[in-house]
Formats: sequence, C-alpha cells, structure tokens
Amino acid sequence: MSLLSKIAKLTTLVSLPALLLSACGGGTSGAAKPLEKIGAGEGQVDIIAWAGYIERGETDPAYDWVTTFEADTGCKVNVKTAATSDEMVSLMNEGGFDLVTASGDASLRLIAGGKIQPINTALIPSWSSVDERLQNAAWHTVNGVHYGTPYQWGANVLMYNTEVFGGDAPTSWDVVFNEQTLPDGASNSGRVQAFDGPIYVADAALFLKATRPELGIGDPYQLNEEQYAAAIELLRGQRKLVGRYWHDAYVQIDDFKNEGVVASSSWPFQVNLLAYDEEPVGSVIPVEGATGWADTTLLHVDAKHPNCAYLWMEHSLDPKVQGDLAAWFGSVPAVPAACSASELLTDSGCTTNGMENFDQIAFWKTPTSDCNGTGGTCVPYSKWVEDYLAIMGGN
Repeated sequence: MSLLSKIAKLTTLVSLPALLLSACGGGTSGAAKPLEKIGAGEGQVDIIAWAGYIERGETDPAYDWVTTFEADTGCKVNVKTAATSDEMVSLMNEGGFDLVTASGDASLRLIAGGKIQPINTALIPSWSSVDERLQNAAWHTVNGVHYGTPYQWGANVLMYNTEVFGGDAPTSWDVVFNEQTLPDGASNSGRVQAFDGPIYVADAALFLKATRPELGIGDPYQLNEEQYAAAIELLRGQRKLVGRYWHDAYVQIDDFKNEGVVASSSWPFQVNLLAYDEEPVGSVIPVEGATGWADTTLLHVDAKHPNCAYLWMEHSLDPKVQGDLAAWFGSVPAVPAACSASELLTDSGCTTNGMENFDQIAFWKTPTSDCNGTGGTCVPYSKWVEDYLAIMGGN
C-alpha cells in the first residue's frame, strides 16, 4: 500500500485548539480550525495553479506527477491555470476551488481575507522534509500558524535572444528599462516585454535600488512616496519600448519565436520550453538582482474536497515529484531531497536552478501602507494597481 493510500485511511484524531488569524488587519470566517483527520477521498480536487505547475504527461510523457496520484487515491485532479497573482486572488474569492499554488503577493491577501484555512501539519507526514528556510516563511505563516505547504521557488529571470546578444549575455535589467542599441545594431524599442502585473513595480524599484542609491530603497516592496514616484517614472519611460505586457507564458513563448521579442523578464519555465524547441534563448539574473516567487499550496476555507486536498499536499512534497517539477519548470524544489531523488533534475540541476540564491531574491509580497508591519508609511498595493494599469494603457 502506498503512503498516500495509508494516509487516506487515517482515522486517528489530532486534537488541536481553534486557531485565530490576525494579519494585515484582516480576519477569517468562522471555519478557522484546521482539519483533524483525513477521511475517504471525495473523488476529485480542484486546483488553481501557474502554467506548468501540474503536469500529467500531455506535453512530455516524462513529466507526469498526476496520473499516479489519481490511481493511488481515486482523487481526480482538475486544474485551472491562472496567469497572475491577482487572478488567483479573484478566483479564490469567487470560490469553487480547493487549493491554489499562490505566490507571496497573493497568499497573505487570501489569508487576511479569510479565504484560507490553517493546515494541520501532523496530517502531512512529509512536512518535516521541507527546506527549513521555507517551513516558517512569512508568506504562509502568521503568528506561528501555518496556512499552506511550500511548493517551489525561484527568480524572475532576464530571458534574452542569444543571436541578438551574441556571445555575451546582458548583465543588467537596463536592456528592458532604457532605450538603447542592442549588440545586433538595432534598437530595443518594440522588442522588449514587461510583466502584466502591478507587482512588476518592484522590479523597477529593485533596478533603481542599484542604479540610484540616493533614493535609499531597501525593500522594493516598501516604497515611500519619493521612491515610488521614481519607479513609476521609470515604468512610464519603459512603456515606449514595450511591444507587449506578458502574462500568458505560452504567448510569451510564441512572441520570442515569431514576433521579434528579444529580451524580457520571464520565468525559467518559458526558458526551458524554448530551449527544448532549440530556440536561441538564454537567461540570467542581472547584477541588480531579481524579484522572485516562493509558492505555497493553500487550502480554501470552504473547500469541498478537503480529504483529497490533504492527500495532494502530501503528494506534492514527494521528493521525486518535487524534483521532476523543478526540472520541468526551472524552479527550485521546496524539498532538498528532491535534488537526488529525480533523475530529471539531479544535484547539478538544483544548483543550476538557483538553490544557493535564496538570500539574493526579493520574493514577491503585497505592499501595504504600514510598510508590511515594519512601521513608517509606504505606498499600498492598491496604488500600485491603479498606476500600473494606467501605464499599460498608455497614461
């Protein structure tokens, strides 16, 4: 009997007190107590995920971590792909889903809004195998209470066309922020992209942190009025260069293949698929550093299939699943044992994907007016949304 099958038959009660949430001034609904036991699977689990995060071998038979789960548990996996964190928040607010693989700029919004229930880590045997750097991470842990299981993490890389840049990779985000002549002798105007999401303001802030130290930017998600104004000014200038603001990974892949795009912020997922198709692309973390994502599988407070959801969370931490996913997406596994458990990844793959870069990444989080609880006054995310939408619209 597989481990998942054994977990599905657990009947031992785990007695835990009711847990209350206090984060970002929000609260939960009445269902704030975590599951106490896992019962029979309900036959399905409905998940919101980033593109490429849940594969059943349809694109490449070697990458399939759904089929065995469905066979072992009887829980059919239904996936709704989301392109941005804001879309994930909207879908979870609407309801009808059990789980979401959310980044840090969505997870605390969902927790504070009462849409996520605490998890009982005692019902997830593989919890102890999670990277210690992630077990108590601020994007899923509030007042010592865990609201999800870590999934994967990584950096938002600079993807570029190797034929355009010749033998030398670009070293700075400057190639997408400021007009210039690229190594192929043509301007970058109309040939670069930027992410279609207000959280991209942090990318501009991170660039300014390195290039305009007089602004005194520390955390790119905690910006005072002057720092924020500088980031918005940079993004307004970038608008003249951007051919498309991307949010669909597959559309960006097509743009690099067929539409003349030569440089953009991107995910390793697109880099890997383009390289798989033998397209001339490379990726780099520039000298200014990079923003990034640490994603957590969160359970909806009103999940209709909590037993299957818990079984999926356990399955998602299996070292081979973690390793195969990291190899496919170009991410870093949340379980260090994955580096040697997956023939598709290997220890060298973990190094290549950035296992040692954790402290160099500015992980996504939602900006708040109280500077994420650190005191002072910062520009809140609502303003980021308003201004970035205006920029993309040409204003």
